[in-house]
Amino acid sequence: MAERKRPGDDAAGDRPEDEAFDDAVADDQAQDDVDEPVTHGGGTAVRERTENDDKPKAKKEGRGGNRIGGFFREVVSELRKVIWPTRKELLTYTSVVIVFVTVVTAIVALLDLGFSKAILASFGN
Repeated sequence: MAERKRPGDDAAGDRPEDEAFDDAVADDQAQDDVDEPVTHGGGTAVRERTENDDKPKAKKEGRGGNRIGGFFREVVSELRKVIWPTRKELLTYTSVVIVFVTVVTAIVALLDLGFSKAILASFGN
């Protein structure tokens, strides 16, 4: 029966295993010398950490009032982007919410009444 070649077999060739292992260790050490950012595992959402990330950020100069004013300016700009519902839509949505809450409240009240009657009946009051 003929042996199959695996993808890693071509790189090692016909060299003895010890020699192939020494070359692999040398390659790993050579890559360790390259300056690359330190990574801490994880998926694609984990950003790579650089040396500058460890240093504390310099605080902004100035008063705190500037940041509060900037916050309110951003809030107003976001509120301008909102698509406000019409009066008819608002009344429709409100009535749907009120009906839904009423139905769920009725269901919970009936379940509570049923369970309380069952508990009282089982313990004999």
